[in-house]
Amino acid sequence: MTDQLLRLFDASIDVAGYPLYWREIVGNLFGFASAIGGLRRRVWAWPVGIVGNALLFTVFIGAAFALPDGRHPLYGQAFRQVFFIITSVYGWWRWDRSRRGRAPDAPAITPRWATASERTRYLLIAAVGILLSQWAFAEIGAGWPAPRWYHWADAWIFVGSILATYAMARGWTDFWLAWIAVDLVGVPLLWVSHYYPSAVLYAVYGALVVYGFVVWKRAAAQESRTAARTVVDRKGADA
Repeated sequence: MTDQLLRLFDASIDVAGYPLYWREIVGNLFGFASAIGGLRRRVWAWPVGIVGNALLFTVFIGAAFALPDGRHPLYGQAFRQVFFIITSVYGWWRWDRSRRGRAPDAPAITPRWATASERTRYLLIAAVGILLSQWAFAEIGAGWPAPRWYHWADAWIFVGSILATYAMARGWTDFWLAWIAVDLVGVPLLWVSHYYPSAVLYAVYGALVVYGFVVWKRAAAQESRTAARTVVDRKGADA
């Protein structure tokens, strides 16, 4: 049984001498499916994302155990998957609760922009989080003589991804902008670290994120106006 699990864990296809692990491919596909579900505001986006996070954790941490694939471990990328799972459980609960009382085919939440105070708080927390994370990653080390910018980039992705996931759970349109900021750093870092499938998928994901931002921005404006008209109509009926 152990040998079978090890074979499954190491299963890969060779692409121009590069071992392309099936768990990296499948994990990223689950992540992409979760992003589509998030765009459509469907509760199933969260459990699907959790499966992808679990698979990708094994991919990014695997190099730390001297797997012969020539890649460097990305601790920030790996441990953000753990925080993704924790935050996703919260998002799953929040969206499921919000969906109750709505039509069966209706989106789980009504998107909105974060308020000025909410935005100020999360930006301050993000700044402190990046500062502390890059220090922690540098202290832990990358298992190779990584330059300092490497740890800053890993910290940016780590903190930004957690922030984006939390903002998505709250239904803030801001979360798409956070993902754009993460992708601008994440795609180059994944590429230079030889995580080519993840880099390519995140580049494609970046286009989906831009589209998702437009969709949520429109939905936030339209559904807030509809809600305002409903309140006015109810007040008129009560009068």
